[in-house]
Amino acid sequence: MRALSVLLALPPSAGTASLGRGLRQDLAAEGVDLVVVADGIELLDTLRSRGADLLVLDMELPGPEPSVLLGAVQSESPPTPVITVVPRERRAGVIGMLRGDRDDFLIRPFVPDELASRIRLRLRAAAGLPAPTVLGHGGLSVDVDAGQVFVDGRRVALSPTEYALLLALAEQAGEPVALDDLGRRAWTEPVSANLVQVYVSYLRRKIGPERIRTIRGLGYQLDG
Repeated sequence: MRALSVLLALPPSAGTASLGRGLRQDLAAEGVDLVVVADGIELLDTLRSRGADLLVLDMELPGPEPSVLLGAVQSESPPTPVITVVPRERRAGVIGMLRGDRDDFLIRPFVPDELASRIRLRLRAAAGLPAPTVLGHGGLSVDVDAGQVFVDGRRVALSPTEYALLLALAEQAGEPVALDDLGRRAWTEPVSANLVQVYVSYLRRKIGPERIRTIRGLGYQLDG
């Protein structure tokens, strides 16, 4: 069975070199070959000479305009899945260029664990394998299989109760969840509404207060 290949196209820096070494070592154990390129011309040359099962493309890559590079990659047959790396202020423009479940994006700055997780998810999807359960909403992602939470690419440590509350909200993202339901999901015995509210306040501090909206007279809702 041939090794899967990932092309990592990020602007040159000491951080990029360190990230490439860490990812190469991490993914090699899973049979993934990682190649790092530092500009758009090198990216195109590498794709033409050896291809790739997945491209990680920083939208500030030197050389040809990255949006043009993205379009060129997407026009290939068969098309190469792409994870774009974007600064927050450019997110809206890039999302419109992505192809449904085939592509993904990551907000800069990010942590290496989050990029590795996204790479694994895209490779599994491209290979037609069942994906690990990941709930995502508005820059928040919950990897249910790994029990990990990321906010805008940054891994966030939660207590078991905070994680249970977040999972209950993420499973119904964009919809209100009643206080009673949150209490049943996060505790093994009945608790007061006040205790649920206290733990929601803890969770807000860690993932951002604007992400959890109070629905008066009912409970809470996870927003983008």
